[in-house]
Amino acid sequence: MEKNLQDLLKLLPDAEVTGTAGKTITDITADSRVVVPGSLFICLKGATVDGHKFLQQAHEKGAVAAIVEDAAACPEGMTLIKVNDTRRAMELVTPYFFDYPGKKMRMIGVTGTNGKTTTTNIIRLILRKAGYKVGMIGTINIMIEDEETVSHNTTPDVVDLQKTLYKMQQCGCDYVVMEVSSHALALKRVAGIEYDTAVLTNITQDHLDFHKTFANYVDAKSLLFEHLTDGNKVNKTAVLNMDDPSSKIITGRTKAPVITYGESRDYDIYPISFDVQAKQMALKLHTPAGEMDLVLKITGEFNVYNVMSAVGAMLAEKIDAKIIVDVLDGFDGVPGRFQLVEAGQPYTVIVDYAHTPDGLENVLKTARGITKGKLWVVFGCGGDRDNKKRPIMGKIALDLADNVVVTSDNPRTEDPELIIDEIETALQDIPAGKTSVRLSDRREAINYALEHAADNDVVLIAGKGHENYQIIGHETIHFDDSEVVQEYWQNKR
Repeated sequence: MEKNLQDLLKLLPDAEVTGTAGKTITDITADSRVVVPGSLFICLKGATVDGHKFLQQAHEKGAVAAIVEDAAACPEGMTLIKVNDTRRAMELVTPYFFDYPGKKMRMIGVTGTNGKTTTTNIIRLILRKAGYKVGMIGTINIMIEDEETVSHNTTPDVVDLQKTLYKMQQCGCDYVVMEVSSHALALKRVAGIEYDTAVLTNITQDHLDFHKTFANYVDAKSLLFEHLTDGNKVNKTAVLNMDDPSSKIITGRTKAPVITYGESRDYDIYPISFDVQAKQMALKLHTPAGEMDLVLKITGEFNVYNVMSAVGAMLAEKIDAKIIVDVLDGFDGVPGRFQLVEAGQPYTVIVDYAHTPDGLENVLKTARGITKGKLWVVFGCGGDRDNKKRPIMGKIALDLADNVVVTSDNPRTEDPELIIDEIETALQDIPAGKTSVRLSDRREAINYALEHAADNDVVLIAGKGHENYQIIGHETIHFDDSEVVQEYWQNKR
């Protein structure tokens, strides 16, 4: 892939150019560490790092041009392009450089606080069963057919996202299904992409450290649906969870046809019946394509909604109902989402990614439904993130579990003990028959629950799910909740 710099400059008519524009650009990046000869380097100003400081380093590694905001000494032989906003410039030139791959494939975007990963994985499998080549971008991984790479953000930044989409298009993908975070929408990481089907799972409290208010959070999520009909593609559809109050707001903001789902029989998709058990769930759905009788290897009422959202997206894409049912009957979940851990223990252990109030409440309610003895929950809250949810999650844990073990999640640069203090403001009055323990060391906390749980108990370890690391200060260490469970029982034996 290469472009003439003069063609890129047509997208930035107000830019001040120092140096020659007659150059060939072979790559675009905002990371000086990955500059290659022929790169266009974009100097971004971040919260802690200013890309302008790495201009000389980028030049030495072969960058032939750079987009800057600040006036800077021009390295010999380099072309500087001065603009008012380098992020805006990046949003314009990057999709163009890669020939707008997000306009050439069918794009399905799934947004919401919880359920995005399960929903996108179901959609990917259904599309592949229908014979399409599929790319998937999400919290856990990026998939191009069977090729897998690890994700670092739910939705990558503009440059990484466009590079990934270009690779998917070059590999012949017909569809891309991707999780679309509120950060990505607010920060315009999805610039240059034209979505065909947009899905809302739910909107509950999260990321208020970034959005400041819940209304702003809803506004950010709404952008996916407001701009759904932009562009030239046909057959656009919004799929909305009408049991979520925000869907009524979004319905008024989208011009696309809407497929609705939820509990009410007034909606397009609704459950006629469902039976939640420990390791499976029977579900009968009403859909515009007829009733679907499902026996699922995933369980929990929250997964009823994930299934309905995926069905809505697939019906919007005109996928045959039999294919949808066949895939759903064989779907056994994704790592870290109500994942049963078997280590030879006499009780049930579940690992789940639930790290929001709504997510924790959902998995605790499901766990309660399969608990014959006592329900344990081990959880914490992330540092440098929305601290308003900490006491809320503490209260949910106390209300729904019998034994609460409060610990660290990813404390980052915050003191883990102070995070626990905020959680424990909701754990002052422990009812008779319940217990609460604080152990900031996550391994120690998990081992405490495993040691004290009895036969027929359920131990839910929440907050990290699929993550195999813990961020303490500025250091990332290996840590996997499932591995800790396995190691505890291996040592005990």
